[in-house]
Amino acid sequence: MVASGGKHCWCRAVKQITKSNFSAALQQIKAHIKDADFIAVSSQKTGDLSASSSHRYPWRRVLPIDVPETAYLKAKLAAETFELLQFAVCPFRFQGSKLVAFPYNFHLFPRDELNLGMPSYSFSCQSSFLTSMAREGFDFNVSIYDGISYLSRAQESIAKERTPTPLVYSSSSSPTPSVADSIFIGRIKSRVEHWRNACKDSRNMTDGSLAKSLRKLILGGEVYGSRPSLSIDVCSDRQVQLTLETVTHISDDLVPLVVLDKSVGPKSVRVVLTSSEEDKHLLMSEIQNLEEEQNLKVRGFREVIDLISSSHKPIIAYNCLHADGNSNKNHGHNVLRITRVFAKLSILLKIVPDCQTSLGRHTMAIEEYANIFYPTSNSVQETEADDVDFHMDNVRKISTDELIFMWGFRGGTSAAELKSHLRQTHFVFTEDFELRLVDNTCAVVVFQKSGSAEALLKEIGSGKTNSTAPSKMLSEGLKAAGYETYKKVCRLGLWEAELADSLESVTSDSSGDVVISSGEDASDIYWSSESMIDLNDL
Repeated sequence: MVASGGKHCWCRAVKQITKSNFSAALQQIKAHIKDADFIAVSSQKTGDLSASSSHRYPWRRVLPIDVPETAYLKAKLAAETFELLQFAVCPFRFQGSKLVAFPYNFHLFPRDELNLGMPSYSFSCQSSFLTSMAREGFDFNVSIYDGISYLSRAQESIAKERTPTPLVYSSSSSPTPSVADSIFIGRIKSRVEHWRNACKDSRNMTDGSLAKSLRKLILGGEVYGSRPSLSIDVCSDRQVQLTLETVTHISDDLVPLVVLDKSVGPKSVRVVLTSSEEDKHLLMSEIQNLEEEQNLKVRGFREVIDLISSSHKPIIAYNCLHADGNSNKNHGHNVLRITRVFAKLSILLKIVPDCQTSLGRHTMAIEEYANIFYPTSNSVQETEADDVDFHMDNVRKISTDELIFMWGFRGGTSAAELKSHLRQTHFVFTEDFELRLVDNTCAVVVFQKSGSAEALLKEIGSGKTNSTAPSKMLSEGLKAAGYETYKKVCRLGLWEAELADSLESVTSDSSGDVVISSGEDASDIYWSSESMIDLNDL
């Protein structure tokens, strides 16, 4: 699709993908991803931790204080809590002055299609998200009855163990066979040759059905599709390898397939007899198609995610770690808006790849703008105007070493009141610092002067000081912790509590030791009061 028409033309161009046309669309999107310069993505879920309805524990949202690790853990929590119902993918490239885009909107729903108990599970919904989706015309029936299912890599491994399919294995050279190996090889060779000769004997073609059934029973023959086959039971991987080598050396018209037992390992080797070289190639093609069909059924939509990941193409997304349920657009139109906005920005930033530009130069052109974590669209505190001295005109990069978390203050205390009170408790608060409430129980403090946070935490941790300031803070119930403690809270998944309670739990388990991060563990965050671009304003 070439961007030459109006906005309505773009919206009509989004291809809707469900379970019924997923297989055919997969081949198309493979080619489009391969030829693309960039890939835009957008999603729609049944809720999000950043939504206003998730006010119970607001610190679980992705906040400006988060580094990539903690933001990922929060996004992972949201992904495991809510269900993804739509995922739009738009591979696009620049062709001279034109933007060529191929938008797809995938309808998703977790469905236990293989009767394995996966991935069907319960998930949370937020009424504001469902209302917004219904208002935009989202068809819940299509999603539930014809949505594409999916399995994770771990679930895929379990599914393949429970529903094994015959696989073609290439034989490799093995060490000198033992006496037991030689006996096993002799038995297998004799049995396979006898069975093959019986199948090839033209005199057996005229036998009646009873004679054929008796011969099949005696020889142990079966049918694989329309071709004769023979199953050989094996007890170990060593016997599998010996069987593959033996069958390969007997004749070129024999194709050995390894049949796996459920979660145990190789169960048997099935030897299939082909009628010609052409028939052998046809069988191999059928087996490959069967394996691909089974993989597609097991992986589902994850095939698309794997395609995007393996392409190594730059991913363009808007606010991908969280989304506002009131701004979602149905039918994948949001991904087109992202594509259009990026096309305009890329011209301004001069990162439009030229058709003649080498990949190396292309990569260097976008390096300055890629993978910069900038989660400042969510305010740490979204309420009163009495959050003093927090807003700044420009983005400022600060180290997590200069940031501490404080809790233990009286409930209902405003940021301004807490900041004023802290100035009277310790000399480090006489310097410039910024304070923001993360929730009703905990505040984050950012020091302007390097080393102030470390000095305060060391004094609190040691309890030995000539100053009475730390004692005064502790007597009032105020407690403090560094950024490493916050990261540990996120790693341990202590989400179902106020941040103060989670921090208290971690510090208690550490025998009261105050964790102070070293310079090597520190990360940078972007601190700013400026909001990100709102696509609805464009």
